[in-house]
Amino acid sequence: MTWASWTTTGVFAGRGGVRTNEAGVLSGDLTVHTTWSSPEAQVAVQYTGGSDWFTVTGSPVRCESEEFSRVLHQAVVDAVRADGAATVPQDLPQDAPRIPRTPAT
Repeated sequence: MTWASWTTTGVFAGRGGVRTNEAGVLSGDLTVHTTWSSPEAQVAVQYTGGSDWFTVTGSPVRCESEEFSRVLHQAVVDAVRADGAATVPQDLPQDAPRIPRTPAT
């Protein structure tokens, strides 16, 4: 089994925070964590220094490669920092490695 994970701490959520499945919208100083285990990626957030993790709305997503999961992780970090209610982005930049992304079943 192939897997990888990325964690970014100190992500200050922009206005609107980040939407989670379990706790609604979180805001403030957050940690974003992406775990990839082919063929999907799971994305979660927590308050930095906290112990509880919350699934970001839109996760898990189909993700066939480690490279694509790293691009996905950075896209989520960028979305959390933006001024909307962040979710797992459904549209990545055109130059991102393109793997069809649909929710895993």
